Amino acid sequence: MAKKTYDTPKIDELESGPWPSFVTGMKRLAEDKPMIRGVLGQLEHSYNDRKGYWKGGTVGVYGYGGGVIPRFTELKNESGDPMFPEAAEFHTVRIMPSAGMHYDTKTLRELCKVWDKYGSGLVAMHGQTGDIMFQGIDAENLQQCFDEMNEMGFDLGGAGPAVRTGMSCVGAARCEHSCCNEQRIHRMLVNAFLDDLHRPSLPYKFKFKVSGCANDCMNSIERADMAVIGTWRDAIQADQEEVKAFVKDKGRKYVVDNVVTRCPTNALSLNDDDTLDIDNRSCVRCMHCINVMTKALSPGKEKGVTVLVGGKRTLKIGDLFGTVVVPFLRMEKDEDYDRLLEIAQEIVDFFAENALEHERVGEMIERIGLVNFLEGVGLEVDPNMVRHPRTISYVLTHDWDEEAEKWHRRKQMESETGSAS
Repeated sequence: MAKKTYDTPKIDELESGPWPSFVTGMKRLAEDKPMIRGVLGQLEHSYNDRKGYWKGGTVGVYGYGGGVIPRFTELKNESGDPMFPEAAEFHTVRIMPSAGMHYDTKTLRELCKVWDKYGSGLVAMHGQTGDIMFQGIDAENLQQCFDEMNEMGFDLGGAGPAVRTGMSCVGAARCEHSCCNEQRIHRMLVNAFLDDLHRPSLPYKFKFKVSGCANDCMNSIERADMAVIGTWRDAIQADQEEVKAFVKDKGRKYVVDNVVTRCPTNALSLNDDDTLDIDNRSCVRCMHCINVMTKALSPGKEKGVTVLVGGKRTLKIGDLFGTVVVPFLRMEKDEDYDRLLEIAQEIVDFFAENALEHERVGEMIERIGLVNFLEGVGLEVDPNMVRHPRTISYVLTHDWDEEAEKWHRRKQMESETGSAS
């Protein structure tokens, strides 16, 4: 029987440029996967009409409220049957990756084998939330597919108004800039919030992301409702002999133009003897000088993490970066990890109780004010949290002086009460 194909002149154009095209890969899959042939036909229809034709619905696996993104075609012919019947259903299975996205080739082959057996063969490594995105399966094969992946030790990720799949960078396993145990933090948070991940019960989604340094390879500052960033509290470690070797190799002009003058706080200066002076009190841990002079400069010895809250992409009020709520927390003892988990639980609980429907944490803070949020989650106000209060949208400034006076009075009363007891 001849394979049914569809004319796709518009999406064929995407193969005509100089760069690799996803269309080529999908056509290769379509040789053996009728579902992909149907998707290509529907995609061509969308390109013609400039409109998407997927709708949601309800589909899942036993015991889970999230982790599967349902997609049903809206394109029907006059008799009400799907115009592209091979792609009547095209659900996506979100599978949580290992912390730091570490896999061996045997595991990857086994995952692909299961997916080729039950699904379309189309895989995205990884989605924006961090999941392995197995794209294209019908409801009939969904439960069996998940069961086999679950037997391998993998679990469904988050979807809907839930705690979403956490992400962490490769960290200390391969990166000399790492300032914390990213994988331990990641696994701790995921394990603690597993019920909130599998059974959506929040006003909207909540994301954890962990980066080992301020290079933030996980994009957590602008993507995560709670970002954990590795940092250090003491001075940058400088090997002045390596600094001299770098200057000798690159030249003074290169070092001045590409290192010294690019420091955002002018904390660097190059001496006449080709050594480097660092004003560590002015350093904002941007990592630029360390990235350029990796052998000469490295993070300090007193390492820990900074916690930021409220990062997100566009929704109700536009893109937001995370705001610092814990400037520095050591991560050396079990008690330090317990404290970080306690902070996370307070933030998620406060979000669950106080956010409006379809509102992210950053938008909630925008609405109620940073001071009220900090008081609600039990964190002390710290000057390191806000550098320019009148230019940061989280801080409501129309009654700033009155609120500051209230805070000082409350602190004075707490101090007097503590002294009396």
